[in-house]
Amino acid sequence: MFREIVRKNKSLSRTECIEILKYEKRGVLSVIGDEGYPYGMPLNHFYNEEDGKIYFHSGKTGHRIDALRECNKASFCVYDSGKRDEGEWAFDFRSVIVFGRVEFIEDYDKAIEISRRLSYKFTDDKEYIEKEIRGFGDKVLVFALVPEHITGKRVKEA
Repeated sequence: MFREIVRKNKSLSRTECIEILKYEKRGVLSVIGDEGYPYGMPLNHFYNEEDGKIYFHSGKTGHRIDALRECNKASFCVYDSGKRDEGEWAFDFRSVIVFGRVEFIEDYDKAIEISRRLSYKFTDDKEYIEKEIRGFGDKVLVFALVPEHITGKRVKEA
């Protein structure tokens, strides 16, 4: 059902894909938006090794949420910052694309715990994180992308 990478010599291992999902902070979530137009938005995320899901937090309303409630299929693209060889203008970087379906997290305690874990990707300031959760926890919507297919590759700009 999902396409394989054409240039297999550029493909990343499953371990490399998971590493990128775990450590990179942002990616682009793409959904089927209004009138069937693609809608992609940059989001930060948390990859949970325990269940293999990618978690996001959001406001409870808006284009993204409407689109996901209409069709739960999505893709998520993440790429690393890359590296450039001395004297070269082009970067070598690794990218991962995850295809899957979104599920909304209805359990408030789980949503708060995921929000907390996502926050620790950006800061270890526990006091700040807990203040934000107290102030905005009830306004947050957490959802997960449940991977159906993960693929990654090395790319050289040129």
